[in-house]
Amino acid sequence: MHQIIFMPLPLRLPSMTSALAVGASPVAAGPLEASSASDAAATASCAFPTVAYAASSAADACALVDDPQFWPAFGRPLSEQGPADVAPDRANTLLWESRLAIEGMYCAACALNVEDALRHLPGVETVSVSAGSQRARLRWRAGVARPSQWLEAVQAAGYRAVPAQDLFASERRRRESRGALWRWLVSGFCMMQVMMYAWPAYVAGPGSAMGDLTGEQEQLLRWASWVLTLPVMLFCCGPFFSAAWRDLTSGFRQGRLSLRIGMDVPVALGMGITFVVSTLGTFEPQGIFGREVYFDSLTMFVCFLLTGRWLELRLRNRTAGALDALMNRLPESVLRQTRDEASPDGEPRYERVALHRVRVGDLLRVLPGEAFPADGVLLEGLPHNSTQVDEALLTGESRPLKRGPGDALIAGSHNLAAPVLMRVERVGKDTRYAQIVALMEQAEASRPRMAQLVDRLARPFLIVVLLAAAGAAVYWWQVDAATGQGGPGHALMVAVAVLIVTCPCALTLATPAALLAAAGTLARQGVLVRRLSALEALASVDTVVFDKTGTLTSDALTLQAVRTREGLTRGLALAWGAALARQSLHPLSRALVKATTAAQDVTPVENLREHSGRGLTGTVDGRALRLGSPLHCGVPAQAVFGPHAMLSDEQGWLATFEFGEEIRPDAGATVAALREQGLAVRMLSGDAPAPVARVARELGLDLADARGACAPDDKLTTLRQLQAQGRRVAVVGDGLNDGPALAGAQVSFAFGPSVPLARARADFVVLGEHLDSVVQAQTIARRTLRIVRQNIAWSVAYNAACIPLAVAGLLPAWAAGLGMAASSLLVVLNALRLTRPAAARAEPSLKGA
Repeated sequence: MHQIIFMPLPLRLPSMTSALAVGASPVAAGPLEASSASDAAATASCAFPTVAYAASSAADACALVDDPQFWPAFGRPLSEQGPADVAPDRANTLLWESRLAIEGMYCAACALNVEDALRHLPGVETVSVSAGSQRARLRWRAGVARPSQWLEAVQAAGYRAVPAQDLFASERRRRESRGALWRWLVSGFCMMQVMMYAWPAYVAGPGSAMGDLTGEQEQLLRWASWVLTLPVMLFCCGPFFSAAWRDLTSGFRQGRLSLRIGMDVPVALGMGITFVVSTLGTFEPQGIFGREVYFDSLTMFVCFLLTGRWLELRLRNRTAGALDALMNRLPESVLRQTRDEASPDGEPRYERVALHRVRVGDLLRVLPGEAFPADGVLLEGLPHNSTQVDEALLTGESRPLKRGPGDALIAGSHNLAAPVLMRVERVGKDTRYAQIVALMEQAEASRPRMAQLVDRLARPFLIVVLLAAAGAAVYWWQVDAATGQGGPGHALMVAVAVLIVTCPCALTLATPAALLAAAGTLARQGVLVRRLSALEALASVDTVVFDKTGTLTSDALTLQAVRTREGLTRGLALAWGAALARQSLHPLSRALVKATTAAQDVTPVENLREHSGRGLTGTVDGRALRLGSPLHCGVPAQAVFGPHAMLSDEQGWLATFEFGEEIRPDAGATVAALREQGLAVRMLSGDAPAPVARVARELGLDLADARGACAPDDKLTTLRQLQAQGRRVAVVGDGLNDGPALAGAQVSFAFGPSVPLARARADFVVLGEHLDSVVQAQTIARRTLRIVRQNIAWSVAYNAACIPLAVAGLLPAWAAGLGMAASSLLVVLNALRLTRPAAARAEPSLKGA
């Protein structure tokens, strides 16, 4: 129980660790009052204590992590209430979902070790560990399990766990990368020096062509090589030896008689055998292993391995950083306007408070460069309360967006231009940002079917490698003894080559590296991936079914037709109608005003009145006009389908304005691009057949592929008919009315900025209003599957070719190390191609672009 004191506890107050934190910690500092924003900013750095390495004893550390007030630093309760809102008798019965960043995990065998360590703990219901993202997600029952228990279990397995949302996670990656760089530099320096000492023995040693080197000189060079190899073994190889020891002893440390083998076990064995054989050859040249030394091969393949691991770590951190950039955007503290009287100069007073203390209705001052801490609106009635915001990582919109008084703000977006005052409308887990983070974490911890299959093969593969190395050593020992050549040292070096050349790491990284890179790229483009396995399914889709309302069409209405009384021109009817509508906020009024040309003169209106729910009245050009419903206008209803408005005067009906949905600007280009990729495109809508046919004609769809008057069950029936024909179908809808179809499709997209993310059960969620995000997701999914297949093919071909060469004694140890490092690095570099910037979005007029 007391091992936890040796593990760094990056537990900061809930306000500093999680966007989903609720309640206040009992040890949190109170808000610091400030007379102005500048004063508050000056005191921000000391406003909140940090619990990092402060635990004075193991008992204190356990008490900290077991305090329910700190649990939001690790995750969230799977209920509608947080720990601060739950009655004490229920606080210890909630089901929690926690997320951890695992340090020291490199391969699928490591992920299985962590899973085994956590799965056997009481109260832990499910565990999912991803080697690619180095994250773990577990569901555990409060009151049965305690965080200190499963943190200790991770440490007992030889790893370290930190809160995935904590800022310490990025600091951990930087520290790990710096350590790997230092080990690589030391190994590189020592390798060059050892090679410098080994070269004379190759070209001028006893028995060589030149033969100028005496035995004493050669022995001196060997001693120098042994001394320079010591830093490599003690410092540079430390992670390999510690990880191998951890894997071999983790079962015993957890009280179970089980032996675990990770990818570092054969590598550590190879390093240890090489060093022992070379050391005996240096100090006991007449011994059983002879006088051959391999310090040059040892330092060389260690340098190659560390080169590959450092580059691989940098590349994996680049992908993880893209995801963390989305999940760690909220500020730790904010400036809140006080409810006290203003300062003597009339300026409002602000206090710097922790984010978790913000409540709905608070007024917050957000400075340029800061992120908006909650969902809200810019306060109205204030001069110069407008700015530009960056919502690129939340909606995929790359351009800065203007926001003025009354406009909505999204938590996590950045203020670019000017200080503004906002009113908070949603905080914590109710914000759209929190829902996005939850989806990202869910996808990051998921393990696709292909990756699970490869992971299950990792342990048997390593056992086969150890047996092959042992068999090769025994075989060559007998061969060398029979022929009188080589000797035991040669046989052991053949075994070392077999141990080192095998690379299960490349095989286990083949799938998750590509899928995580694709998920990060899509997230930057405003598409969230709920299940990584959905990328595999999307790549094989051959039919895309769109909903119409809210998907192919926007929420805005457009003027479709104008019918007028004989003698009245269309332009005059529009001018009179727009003159009345200009003063109204009704959707039909805004659509009517939008339809008038900008150059048209604004006709003055007198005695304007708006009758709620009916329409408007006013005098234009001396004529008393009415705009609105037939009843309001005093005219009989007409056979008009869809939204419409009447215009009348004292003599009766003047005009009818018919409105329809506005097709999204990029809808046509999206349909054309999907067809160019060989996909069939269909449309199913609950709307009447007439507007569905109109949209189909404008998008170039065959009327047979566009069906209206479809209830949710009808959509599901049509979907199953397509699947019965052998088609693999993707459905794109609004995430609500299309629920059955989304659930029944092989792949589903929830589209639209108003999608409630917590209830959208789709595989992909499009955050912005770019319909061509579906095309981009399809393109990236196909590239991802192609890269996954390339990675697996390369890994299998590499092992199939190199293992026989090593067993045959044709592959020296240094070449084996180079091959192993290059294999892993090639897999990660190939996956990194998915992070290349995507092409600019197509102009709406360029179909298929």
